[in-house]
Amino acid sequence: MEPRIFEDRLLLVGMPGTTKFRDLARDPRFCLHTATVDPSVREGDAKLWGEVVNVQDKAMHKRFADKLFEDTGFDLRGRDFDPFYVADLTGASSVGFEDGRLTIRIWKPGTGERVVHKS
Repeated sequence: MEPRIFEDRLLLVGMPGTTKFRDLARDPRFCLHTATVDPSVREGDAKLWGEVVNVQDKAMHKRFADKLFEDTGFDLRGRDFDPFYVADLTGASSVGFEDGRLTIRIWKPGTGERVVHKS
């Protein structure tokens, strides 16, 4: 998966036909987790979860491909995007260290952020 923010939306982009994309076609729920390289989580960790929607808006696809090329040089202009997964977030969390304490931040739509500190 190659998540990208585009037009204030989180897109879950990648190679169509992969197991991950087949799984999303079958069940649109997802959890996106940062790569954890430090078992002590000193550099932090984040998770997003929700459901994807396959948005078939050709004008949006063109704008996305143009912006991707402009930003990265990767050229997908003129290609069809099916699926084109846009995330509908239902929650997020992050874990990190602040002032020597483990800090967990939890967010869900409509509830704001909740912060838990653990010593």
